[in-house]
Amino acid sequence: MFILHNVLRPLQNEFSSSNLGNQRSRWFVYALLSFIIPFTSSISSNILRCMHTFFGININKRKFYTFMASTKLPWDKLWPKLWDSIPDPLTDGRLIVALDDFINPKTSKKIFGCSHIFDHAAKSNQSKYPWAQNVVLVGLLTFIKGRWACLPFAHRFYLPQKALTSKSGNMNIPGKTVSFKTKLEQAVDMLVQLAHHFDGTKVLCTCDSWFGNNGLFKPARNHIGNLFNLLSRLRSNIVLYSMAPKKKPGQRGRTRKYGNRLGSCSEMAAIFKEQASKLRVFLYSDYRDVMTYSTVVMLKTLKCPIRVVWVFRKTQWVALFSTDLDLSIKQIIEYYGARWKIESGFKEIKQEIGSSKSQTRNAHAVINHINFSMMAATIIWIYGARLADIPERRHKVKGRNSFAFSDLRHIIAKAALNEDFDAVCPRHPKSLKKYFIDVLLRMVA
Repeated sequence: MFILHNVLRPLQNEFSSSNLGNQRSRWFVYALLSFIIPFTSSISSNILRCMHTFFGININKRKFYTFMASTKLPWDKLWPKLWDSIPDPLTDGRLIVALDDFINPKTSKKIFGCSHIFDHAAKSNQSKYPWAQNVVLVGLLTFIKGRWACLPFAHRFYLPQKALTSKSGNMNIPGKTVSFKTKLEQAVDMLVQLAHHFDGTKVLCTCDSWFGNNGLFKPARNHIGNLFNLLSRLRSNIVLYSMAPKKKPGQRGRTRKYGNRLGSCSEMAAIFKEQASKLRVFLYSDYRDVMTYSTVVMLKTLKCPIRVVWVFRKTQWVALFSTDLDLSIKQIIEYYGARWKIESGFKEIKQEIGSSKSQTRNAHAVINHINFSMMAATIIWIYGARLADIPERRHKVKGRNSFAFSDLRHIIAKAALNEDFDAVCPRHPKSLKKYFIDVLLRMVA
């Protein structure tokens, strides 16, 4: 079975059957493969060079750059097709998605979507407000060959209201009306889109405390219903309440929504620390023993019952919560620990695939480039999920036994020597192909 053929053929079918549509579908596949192959950073000129030398695609430079900035690439149809290519997207009967945002620093003032964005992770010698794009990302958390992975699913460019109000030239998308939406509103739009695609499936959104609030939970519940649940982290000063007592027969007044005030999250942590019990969980690619305590309480900010899990370390603690009361303590800890894979996904998109290196300015070219980068990352993980055997880690690192993202890219590069690539599109002259593949594999070894 040709893995690449089975994944890429449905994407090609979404293009029109005209001569121009067939040409776009062929260029699209080889451009996508050029993003995947670890040739060099995926700036547009390197993609063109890879298509020329690696695949033997004879494409005019002007036509290529027109294609990379094309408005005819049907991303709205391509992404759902790719979601359907994932072998088993559900974990324990749930679609577990991670939600977060990242910044893509750039240099030119005319690059679409750039503004001065606050970087909370900036080092002491870096600017707190770099000139960068801000992208909100929803990724699928799934277990692939013994390790967690985050597959980019959907994204939105966050365009600050101040920049839109000032009518900054790099905020315009030709042919479209751009309106301001908060990050929470953009996140809800993406979650609703996923819920409609995976109709009738429970959706569990894992996120940090910035997104894990009623600004996300309430509108998502209004659109998706009780199938949507939240898994996040509690702030230390948030106040918790006991469950409301049942109304007694003949008792006047309305039914109470909340019970007695229990105290803040940190106050309760001090009380429950002595009552914590040991639990073995799969966390950060290894089985670990953690001290935990759990209870069900009411949270006024979400106006619903939640299960809170305190995880105690030697000198610190963290409080996790979920609106899905059916989740066990072990699942809550493991799923939230897997949320870190979205941070690894940012690195894969920005540094390994090379999205941060691109200095494309045109709005459509920028949108196409980020779509190519994220779709390439998703296809790489789908390829890994469909492999018969667990890939070996080429570069051994102490404490890390599972395979890496780069290992899958290396395997796909080797597959270029096979007929998988040629099964996707018609053959091309390959006199130089084997030579360049051999050179490439030595470069990335």
